[in-house]
Amino acid sequence: MIEGKISKKIISFAFPIFLGNLFQQLYNVVDSLIVGNFVGKEALAAVSSTGSLIFLIVGFLGGIFVGASVIISHYFGAKDKENLSIAVHTTIACGLIAGIIITIIGVGFTPIFLKLMRTPDDVFREAIIYLRIFFSGGIFMVMYNACLGIFQAIGDSKRPLYYLIIAAITNVVLDILFVAGFGLGIEGAALATVISQLVSAILAFVKLTKIDDCYKIYIKKIKIDFNMLKSLLKMGIPTGVQNSVIALANVIVQSNINSFGSVAMAGSGSYSKLEGFSFLPITSFSVALTTFIGQNLGAKKYERVKKGARFGLIAGVTLAEIVGIIIWIFAPVFIKIFNSEPEVVKYGVMHARTTSLFYFLLAISHCLSGILRGAGKTRIPMFVMLISWCLIRISYITIMVRIIPDIRVVYWAYPLTWSISSIIFIIYNKKTNWLASYESSQ
Repeated sequence: MIEGKISKKIISFAFPIFLGNLFQQLYNVVDSLIVGNFVGKEALAAVSSTGSLIFLIVGFLGGIFVGASVIISHYFGAKDKENLSIAVHTTIACGLIAGIIITIIGVGFTPIFLKLMRTPDDVFREAIIYLRIFFSGGIFMVMYNACLGIFQAIGDSKRPLYYLIIAAITNVVLDILFVAGFGLGIEGAALATVISQLVSAILAFVKLTKIDDCYKIYIKKIKIDFNMLKSLLKMGIPTGVQNSVIALANVIVQSNINSFGSVAMAGSGSYSKLEGFSFLPITSFSVALTTFIGQNLGAKKYERVKKGARFGLIAGVTLAEIVGIIIWIFAPVFIKIFNSEPEVVKYGVMHARTTSLFYFLLAISHCLSGILRGAGKTRIPMFVMLISWCLIRISYITIMVRIIPDIRVVYWAYPLTWSISSIIFIIYNKKTNWLASYESSQ
């Protein structure tokens, strides 16, 4: 990432991430498609409404691995092989410990979480079954994300793509086999997801133990280096907190959607699967920007940092809005794929056409966050998201739903808070020379 044409480097790194996320999104969608068509709208509501809760629990750890990725990318750009190896092995050790904790919390506290989310009685039992099976494989999900952070930090986005393709195919085949073939219902969908995550985690971890490079994993070296852990946590905790507060806000949003009944849950849940596709270009360029900025700052190529940041931001915003326009136009067709009941389609289309044209704002926030994370300024995105996507979003919904008991009030929470965060990021980027402050600290 520190040499060659900037646009080509960013695109060649972002595109495999895009494809990998596409396959990951597809196998998430397959769960809902098969469950919605072969089991029913209550099961569809149970599967679709659990995403925000899952992200609440795993989002913090995901942020830690983003922090690890930034540290590793700095060492990689600076060609500091010794510290790079220590960072890699500490990251893997953290992944193993965190995976066990996630599994215990997820399996043990699922009923409590669902009650707090006001999950309707006709969905509650199936939601418990799905989440408990899902979290029984929590360690596989966490370990894959730990390995993914290492690959992305050193600029390799192709291998994770291959692993996700294999996992997606595994999930689709097993979904069809377990749910449509064996009639296992929601249990089959959850089991298919767990097995596919196991496959991707094994492939990624084994490759890192076999690769002949400075970031190779040696089983005997997997341990916590506490000085390195301190650096990883310092960089990762703000992003983890950011993920958690966003997820917490989304859980509260979901609980308000749940209060409108299982049909609203199914419709909005179906839209949430579509919305996942809008995140593909956003996530791809956000991650690419973090790695690009991190490696080039490590190599002290500051002018290259400026040009890369500008290109990645423009590309991410443009592609996100194109996806939003497509979803706005074809929302009725897309929602019917999940469930053709008119009321389900109505809620899904309503949600899509409230938010999809504002995806460019979402892209601005995420891409500028990616740039700042690559520069090591992980606290700024945390505070911006805490204020706009958590405090303001929750306050808005809590007050406005009581005044206007209409589900569209809940839907509007997203574009309103995306607008606020984008404005704050743009003002910060204009008023603060974060690149100069990094240069002076070296």
